[in-house]
Amino acid sequence: MITVVGSINMDLVVGTERFPKQGETVLGNLYTTVSGGKGANQAVAAARLGEEVRMVGAVGSDAFGAQLLEGLEKERIHTDGVKHTNGASGIANILLSEGDNRIIVVPGANHELTESDIDAHKEVLQNSSMIILQLELPIAVVEYTLSLAKELGVPTVLNPAPAAGFTPAMKEAGFLTPNETEAQELFGENWELELERYPNRMVVTLGKNGARYFDGEKHVTVEGFPTKAVDTTGAGDTFNGALAAALAEGREFKEAVRFANAAASISVEKFGAQGGMPNRADVLKRMGEAQ
Repeated sequence: MITVVGSINMDLVVGTERFPKQGETVLGNLYTTVSGGKGANQAVAAARLGEEVRMVGAVGSDAFGAQLLEGLEKERIHTDGVKHTNGASGIANILLSEGDNRIIVVPGANHELTESDIDAHKEVLQNSSMIILQLELPIAVVEYTLSLAKELGVPTVLNPAPAAGFTPAMKEAGFLTPNETEAQELFGENWELELERYPNRMVVTLGKNGARYFDGEKHVTVEGFPTKAVDTTGAGDTFNGALAAALAEGREFKEAVRFANAAASISVEKFGAQGGMPNRADVLKRMGEAQ
């Protein structure tokens, strides 16, 4: 069982031909709402790959909250660990253009999760094979969960996004998964050297170029899979959910990264953060493995 302690948001998605310049107004060609939040996305990614998944997080009392819970339950994700608050649910304003995205997150209910809420689900955490976290929750809650997981002997995957929330204490996470931009923000232009401090523990995702890590002796680049991107919004979350699933089932680190690359490459071929997240058979097919 994988437990995700993380954010649950409604994504407000707007598409346009090009990103507006500072102070400029442009016409859009798309508007829709889709379930998201890095935590929920990673939970869906792992669930579609056949894992039993539990979600620990928070939603508001608004209409978005009910929709978000319904979406998780349709994916057969256990939601008894989701707190209900009196305020608004979290939202992410996502601007799509030029084959890329720009995102503004308003935390809402996500930032009402507390350390006491984590304690209330200690048994769930203890019975997990892997715990996934990100940084869209209160930082103190993330640090506390990592500390508790270490005490319980449960491995963790920390996706340090947004990177501004990363603290030195978080380096104790079992696995770290920044993308290249986040790695530069956390460790500077020479982030490759930082990999050597985390052999087989930190992997930096490089988009279509795959991912890179240090295996204790050499730097390893795991190539990406050819794909035609429609929407890149959920690629990183798919990678994290898939990596956790692969590690939980006992794959070696390199193969787990390759599995995650394959899943991420499929996820960008459809619209929406969760819309293109693949099932296990699709990932194995892309990898050339028999099911």
